[in-house]
Amino acid sequence: MQRAPLTVEERLLEKAVKEECAWESLPRRLHPIVPSKEEWHKRIIEYCIKKRLQWINCFARTVCKENEYYEDMMRYLQRNLALFPYHLADYICRVMRVSPFRYYCDMIFEVMKNEQPYDRIPNFSAADALRLTGIGRNEFIDIMNKCRSKKIMWKLNKSIAKELLPTQPVDFPIEPWWGVCLVNLTLEEFKKLSKEEMATIDKVCMEEANSFVSFDPDIVRDLCRRGLVYFDIPVYPDDRFKVSRLEGFVSNREQSYEDPIEELLYAVFVVSNENVTVKELAATLQADLSLLQAAAAFVCRLGWATKVLDPESIIGDSNILASPMSTINDEDVSVASQNYENTLFDNDSIQHGDTSVSGSHGPRSAYTRVAFIVDANITSYLMMGSVSPGLKSHAVTLYEAGKLGHASISDLCKDLSTLEGATYEGELQEFANHLFSLRCVLECLQSGGIATNKKEEGCSEELNMVTSSNDGPNTKLHDNEKLTVCEGSDVKTEMVKRKKKYHVDLLRSESLASLAPATLDRLFLRDYGILVSIVPLPHSSILPRPSGPVHFGPPAYSSMSPWMKLVLYSTACSGPLSVVLMKGQFLRLLPAPLAGSEKALIWSWDGSTIGGIGRKLEGSLVKGSILLHCLNSLLRHSAVLVLPLSRFDLDEFGKLITLDIPLPLKNADGSIASVGKDLGLKEGEISKLNSLLSNLANKMELWTVGYIRLLKLFNGTKSDQFSSEEKYEWVPLSVEFGMPLFSPTLCDSICRRIVSSEMLQCGSFGEHHDAMQNLRIKLLDICDEYQSTGPTAKLLYQKEHPFGKLMSHACGRWNPIVDLSPISGVLSARQRLKLVNRQCCQNEVFSCDDRALRSYALTPAHEAAKGPTKESPEANTIKTEPEENDSKEAILPGVNLIFDGSKLLPFDIGACLQARQSISLIVDAAAASASAPFSHLSL
Repeated sequence: MQRAPLTVEERLLEKAVKEECAWESLPRRLHPIVPSKEEWHKRIIEYCIKKRLQWINCFARTVCKENEYYEDMMRYLQRNLALFPYHLADYICRVMRVSPFRYYCDMIFEVMKNEQPYDRIPNFSAADALRLTGIGRNEFIDIMNKCRSKKIMWKLNKSIAKELLPTQPVDFPIEPWWGVCLVNLTLEEFKKLSKEEMATIDKVCMEEANSFVSFDPDIVRDLCRRGLVYFDIPVYPDDRFKVSRLEGFVSNREQSYEDPIEELLYAVFVVSNENVTVKELAATLQADLSLLQAAAAFVCRLGWATKVLDPESIIGDSNILASPMSTINDEDVSVASQNYENTLFDNDSIQHGDTSVSGSHGPRSAYTRVAFIVDANITSYLMMGSVSPGLKSHAVTLYEAGKLGHASISDLCKDLSTLEGATYEGELQEFANHLFSLRCVLECLQSGGIATNKKEEGCSEELNMVTSSNDGPNTKLHDNEKLTVCEGSDVKTEMVKRKKKYHVDLLRSESLASLAPATLDRLFLRDYGILVSIVPLPHSSILPRPSGPVHFGPPAYSSMSPWMKLVLYSTACSGPLSVVLMKGQFLRLLPAPLAGSEKALIWSWDGSTIGGIGRKLEGSLVKGSILLHCLNSLLRHSAVLVLPLSRFDLDEFGKLITLDIPLPLKNADGSIASVGKDLGLKEGEISKLNSLLSNLANKMELWTVGYIRLLKLFNGTKSDQFSSEEKYEWVPLSVEFGMPLFSPTLCDSICRRIVSSEMLQCGSFGEHHDAMQNLRIKLLDICDEYQSTGPTAKLLYQKEHPFGKLMSHACGRWNPIVDLSPISGVLSARQRLKLVNRQCCQNEVFSCDDRALRSYALTPAHEAAKGPTKESPEANTIKTEPEENDSKEAILPGVNLIFDGSKLLPFDIGACLQARQSISLIVDAAAASASAPFSHLSL
């Protein structure tokens, strides 16, 4: 959970405790906080208890006795309903004789006695209590109802609840490798032991290896029920664990107290990997190894993780295989066989292509790990019992653990297949659409972007027979290991060489955002070769660095803002007429391009304009009559991008006509995909659409996963000599990166494009990296150019050259509603945007007053002043990667802009502003106030 940052004094106190400073040696700054030695001793004990430190290894051993320390700790834990400290069981269970079962019974009784709800118990404490006592939410409510039914007796005697609690722990699964430990028995308890129990206790005391598998399970369980033995879960730095479903998890509340072990658990769920040791996991999280070992032991105790056993270490001990939770899966065999093959094919088995950007940082294995990053909305859709009851356990694991491992993905897809052919009404259909898309994407990623019926070249029929005999009856070639023939250099024998599988993990973006950015980078580099994101990603999401694994998603934070649309329009030299308005302005009337528009499409830089299933992606479509009010309301909080629309740009229902084109646009052979026939368009529209897509593919290099949304607009002529098709044209509206789960049809189209382009194959990773790098540079350039401290803002607001004197009149009046002809007066039936065909200079500025729009050319002096901002080709060649400059903080435009259909230009709307004041004066006043010294008044 998120905690308030520590003050300087609190940090100094922690440092003093860690360094075991005496009270006399404390800094003088801390004397007001700890005025006496007794207060300092109290602070020491409080700190050690909160950190769950062992008495013998902490500073508290010098200020209190061992029994007093642990008694204070147990009172603190009971008061906060905290987790049982299993890592301190050597004293608490053995000496104090406080068993976990008795601890949780007392905890539940305290909650009942105070008539508090079951949700009062924190998540992990409730789950552990359910495992030992069998009391969950329903049982708790049932006991409370029985107590309240006694009415006055319950009010007078709260101990009635204790009589209804169990007296012995329920049976719970015990792993063979768990250690059996003995408590300090009393003489009476020792006399009541049977011969078999006596022999078991002697064996526990004499042998160092006291694994549960070495004893009679019935005798050990009986001793455990009587509280005479307890279980220790040994976790060593080289151990590996595999997190499974969170069966039995209780979703109550997060803890309000400090518990370093419990706070590590959520991070362990996300970062854990069956191929990573505990020591490596601690290095990834930058956590204390002993704390991480205690957290891993607790997860194993609750059955949420299983120990991954080394095949070589269990050959001589077949008893360990008796545990259903400690088996060797196919993945372990695959890794072991790959390690053997690496000794024979050290050079031949190296993956071809650009491995520097394909996630080759971790250990080589027989499969490629893919992470599909979703948001919390998917978990809520999976939780809908009316959609599919079998999906709830997957939803709980994904929401609480933040990760659904690849071992559960096949089961998830199988459960999602039960929705096939089902129809729903209202919002349930929206939920089902997301789940349909989720299954489509997961199956595509599992197959590695290879068609099901595609045969592996070079494989003989005999090798296919070997594959079918080794694999299970329900496996397919594209889901399992592919086989090729390798010829040894010295021995003329054929060996089977395994190619990589694709194992998919489902990650929740909110859980990833809770990790430190450096930890997240280490996780991505260590575990994954490919990352795929959904559309849209939550605002709190942390994007991977360009130097990390291949990411099929937003290349930069600015790509999730309206800046991306401006890059798209200006790079393609095509797009709708658009106006960018700065934050903080107040309009008294609409500028000429917006005045009289039937409707307008609005996006804001802070994402506050939300509408439709695609949320902020679709923007807000508002009527022209309320456009001025909407803009003034939004401009108080953020900058906006506005697209004016006439009545001819809308359909008969007053809605936009859009078309979503899946990415990538190019096939594996470099040809442009033809999508017109699949969309049911006519021949004329298909030709124009293919021309537009070819232009986009050549200029943007969108070699990634996502889609381009096109907008159908009226091209500016009502002449009867043109057909209905020629009166309209398609222009790019937006480009989104990732998988849009809200549209099953679009998701299916994107998956088919992935197969056609072979994008998930390692050979295309270099092209993807270069394309995204170029796009990041374009985003960085446009942000630097038009932000408040950019060269355009400095040029327009500089004091030496007044804005009105540096312009020369270049065009006449223009009104988009009254006069539908182009501004230059030249009639063009194929050009919808009125400003494209005008005679214009290289550098110009647009200005408007009331309903007139004018263009002004910059003088040569001003062009020279702006010239140095353009980078030379030599500068582009040595430009560093922009990842260091990419920040989650939104960069707002510092000038008003207009896209005229071909170029992005500054836009002066001073005549349309309320209480107009020169922006240059505001800039000068802000600079003067920042540099002026403060003057103190003396009375």
